[in-house]
Amino acid sequence: MDVEVPTRTVVEALVQEDGSVDAAELYEVADALGMSDQQVRLCVKRLVAEGKFTVEGRGRRAVLRMTPQALRAAEPDVEFVRFMYRQDAGEVDWDGRWHLVAFAVPEAQRPARDALRDAIVRWGGAPLHGGLYVSPHEWEDLVGGEAERLGVAPSLTFLTSSDLRVGGEASPAALAARLWPLDAVAERHERLAEVARVRLRRLTEGASRTDLLRIAVELAAEFTRAVEPDPLLPPVLLPRPWVGAQARLLVARCWAALADRAAGLPVLFRTYDDAVRVVR
Repeated sequence: MDVEVPTRTVVEALVQEDGSVDAAELYEVADALGMSDQQVRLCVKRLVAEGKFTVEGRGRRAVLRMTPQALRAAEPDVEFVRFMYRQDAGEVDWDGRWHLVAFAVPEAQRPARDALRDAIVRWGGAPLHGGLYVSPHEWEDLVGGEAERLGVAPSLTFLTSSDLRVGGEASPAALAARLWPLDAVAERHERLAEVARVRLRRLTEGASRTDLLRIAVELAAEFTRAVEPDPLLPPVLLPRPWVGAQARLLVARCWAALADRAAGLPVLFRTYDDAVRVVR
C-alpha cells in the first residue's frame, strides 16, 4: 500500500539529534519514495527561505541544519504520545466528568479568536454551540495557557459536569458518537493499520538502511494523518474493539523493529519509540 508523503515531511523526518540532515541520505530516501531531485531541491529552497534550515555545501554533499527555533517547534510532544498509548493500554481511567470551555472574544480580536478555536479543535474539543466546546479530558491548563498567550484569557469560562445532555441524549458513549466524527477517525486508523502491517512484514524480511528510513518516513506521515484529527476519547466512550488502539499498537511494533535494525535512526523515531517503550 502506497503512502502519500509530502516532500517537507521527508526532510523534517530525517533530522538527527544535532539538527542536521545528510543531503545524500535525503536524496536516496526521496528517490525511494518516487520523488525527483528537482522536487527535493525546491523543497529545501523553500525551507531555507522560511528560515527553518540552513545549507552547508552543494548537492548530495551538502548538510542541512535545522535552525534552533525550528528545531524547538518540531519537537514531538512526547507526553501526548505517551498518554495516547497509556490510554490505549487501559492505564488511564475516565472519571465521568465532561470539561467545557466557552469563549466570547470580540470581533476586534478575531485572529486570536480563530487561533484559539483552532487550538481547541486540534486538542479534540467538540462544538456544542457557538463558542462552547467539550472534552472528556482535563484541558483547562492547556486551553488557558493558549488563551493567555493569545491575550484573550479574560474571555474564557470553564465548567465541568457529570450530567451532560445534548438533544435529550445523556449516555456518554452515545454522546461521543454524536459529537465526534468517529467513523472518519476509524477509517483513517484502518488505513494506518494496513500500512503498518505491510511495513512490519518488510521489516521482518530485512531491508537496507534506505529502505528502513523510507519505512520510517511513511509511518510518520500515515501516523500523523490518522492521529491529528483523533480526539483520543477514553476507551469507555469508543466502540469495542477500537481500531485506533489496534493501529497504534502495530505502529509501536514497527518503531521497535526499526530501532532494533537501524543505528543512528533520526531523532523523531527514537523519541517515539522511547515514549512507547515505557508503556511496553
